[in-house]
Amino acid sequence: MASAKNQNTPSAARRAKLEEARRKERARERRSRVITITAAVAVVAALVAGGGYLVSAADEQDKAEERAKTSPVTGERSWDKLTQNHVEKDVDYPMNPPVGGDHDPVWMNCDADVYTEAIPDENAVHSLEHGAVWVTYNDKAKDADVKALAERVSGTPYSLMSPVTDQDDPLMLSAWGKQITVKSATDTRVAQFFTKYVQGPQTPEPGAACSGGVAK
Repeated sequence: MASAKNQNTPSAARRAKLEEARRKERARERRSRVITITAAVAVVAALVAGGGYLVSAADEQDKAEERAKTSPVTGERSWDKLTQNHVEKDVDYPMNPPVGGDHDPVWMNCDADVYTEAIPDENAVHSLEHGAVWVTYNDKAKDADVKALAERVSGTPYSLMSPVTDQDDPLMLSAWGKQITVKSATDTRVAQFFTKYVQGPQTPEPGAACSGGVAK
């Protein structure tokens, strides 16, 4: 007859193996929790860092726009005390393109409108009175610059673009009482001029419509 000691030996061995398996399983679970927690911490840290970067980038963009609005535009020409009478006749403006003065009672549509033919000065000046920026070019302008500026205008409410064949320089930007000549569409002053003068502080009638006028 087998002894009790011999009978208990297999059972003890099985318990030992079971306990070892449970120990290993607990160890795996601990490692898994550590990995999960570490990954979660890394994700949160990345999100915090990324969020901080996005906030910082947004702050820098706001500061850049504020600087653009408050800093003078290099090479800008200004005119003060411009008349604002509505007239139904041709006006002899002292600058070309005109940046203000008496003008037609109806504005030229300036809701991101790009015109490929000349438009009446008197209607365009009324658009400037409403806070629009007017981009003009002559036949000496490069096609690439005209295309790039047209893309900017077509994406910017309160702006319009048209050819002015007899202007002195290939590329010019005008707002009410303000005007610059730029060398190309990539000139940094283009963005500054738009930022500063689209519905800018020079606007005699801020918020006035740029649609519902003359369309050509």
